[in-house]
Amino acid sequence: MEKGILAKKIGMTRIFDEEGRSIPVTVLEAGPCTVLVKKTVEKDGYQAIQVGFKPAKKNRLNKPAAGYFAQVEVAPLKHIRELRVHNTDHYAVGQEIKADIFKAGDYVDVTGISRGKGFAGNIKRHGQALGPRTHGSRYHRGPGSMGAVGPSRVFKGKKLPGRMGGDKVTVQKLKVVKVDAGKNLLLVKGAVPGPRNVLVLVKNSVKAG
Repeated sequence: MEKGILAKKIGMTRIFDEEGRSIPVTVLEAGPCTVLVKKTVEKDGYQAIQVGFKPAKKNRLNKPAAGYFAQVEVAPLKHIRELRVHNTDHYAVGQEIKADIFKAGDYVDVTGISRGKGFAGNIKRHGQALGPRTHGSRYHRGPGSMGAVGPSRVFKGKKLPGRMGGDKVTVQKLKVVKVDAGKNLLLVKGAVPGPRNVLVLVKNSVKAG
């Protein structure tokens, strides 16, 4: 069965294992998430659950959102996401999903929005090499050739300067080092996408094992 939960990235720190080795970890506030809707093959053509995360104030909701939460009879929540599952029978509307669905040693995939870095050139954005910096060269950080002269256009896919970051990124097969069910915390080895306080989705890894 798939396992997934919404979480907030708290930041990075390190912990020490029994042998005294330093392990870099990202601290995630995982859940609790509330199941809002179950989608079935018969009605919707696929199986999934909608989950909500972080309480929201009623006076901050617009009318469609207020009507939605009144319909599902669940207290308002800030973030709503849909998780694909093989069998919705394992879930019930109103059920809470907490950090203890994972345990130390599990592998997870974490999806989030990467840090926005603004406008960047080819060297930073695509990792291209610098041009010659001596002997009269005046082409240090240029994007390179635009292609053949004949077509009179730049082909789609040409690597050029532009906006960098702010993309949906998934980091796969990160190891869960520690689970604090009482505080709803997951400690995951390594870095996850985005700055502090960003919303991320944690699912069991497709590459585990």
